[in-house]
Amino acid sequence: MSLPQRDTQQHPSLPEAILESARSVILGKDRELRLALACLLARGHLLIEDLPGVGKTTLAHLLARLLGLDYARIQFTSDLLPADVIGVSIYDRAAEGFRFHPGPIFSQLVLADEINRATPKAQSALLEAMEERQVTVEGETRALPDPFFVIATQNPLFQVGTFPLPESQLDRFLMRIRLGYPAAEQEKLLLAGEDRRTMVARQPPALSNADLIGLQQQVTEIHAAKPIIDYVHAILQFTRGSERFVYGLSPRAGLGILRSAKAWALLAGRGYVIPEDVQDVLPACVVHRLVAGNDAGHPASDEESASFILDNLPIP
Repeated sequence: MSLPQRDTQQHPSLPEAILESARSVILGKDRELRLALACLLARGHLLIEDLPGVGKTTLAHLLARLLGLDYARIQFTSDLLPADVIGVSIYDRAAEGFRFHPGPIFSQLVLADEINRATPKAQSALLEAMEERQVTVEGETRALPDPFFVIATQNPLFQVGTFPLPESQLDRFLMRIRLGYPAAEQEKLLLAGEDRRTMVARQPPALSNADLIGLQQQVTEIHAAKPIIDYVHAILQFTRGSERFVYGLSPRAGLGILRSAKAWALLAGRGYVIPEDVQDVLPACVVHRLVAGNDAGHPASDEESASFILDNLPIP
């Protein structure tokens, strides 16, 4: 006798429950929401680049609420100092010694809002934290909480008062996404509906820390067959050998593509990666890591760069 099938409409998976709640606040951006969740399940950091006012900060705050994470927001400005991010030691007269006061970096989810409005010196305060999940202050290394994520928002570089992120900083972001303007119907619903900040504050956590860590562990257990590994490696080799790109993708980028594809497969309810998973996450994983020009010598768009890679490689 066959077992009864689970009713996924009445009992959605944990990731799908998160996405359903997120869709009620961020309208008409299902792909972007899936990419953002896949990025965090793959233990990556997320860069959201777009014009002011399209919902970048709202998305970061919403993810923190739904994932049940301690949340801290840092407004990056031109006068921000590394100590404002990491923390500072202050002399305690009663204890007759210095006592360290942790900065906002010691939160589970840190929103680096308008990160490219700060100077490179302030931006560098995140480098060790994002890569090694620790910070070193006055010679002492301090571990950051687990899980730990950085979601950074970035204004377009043509806007006044921005500093471009160095390549080493960009490479630490697993994905970069753009929200863009909402479609006409969704924008009308947005205008007629409730304030998004009020809706975010009302959202209950959909996960506990144990649930989130469990989902992250499931991502690592998703199977990637040898043809998938060969496909990701071929992508790396192609970018390194193509004259279209100034330099190719690093091994870190390849590991990021594979982790992201596994997370994408998990969101699809599969225990294995298919080529379409790699193709779906590739643009978000590589466009901020590549410097490219099109055949006419002009800068290529993100879509052109990603399509150029996929169109020139056979599908396994």
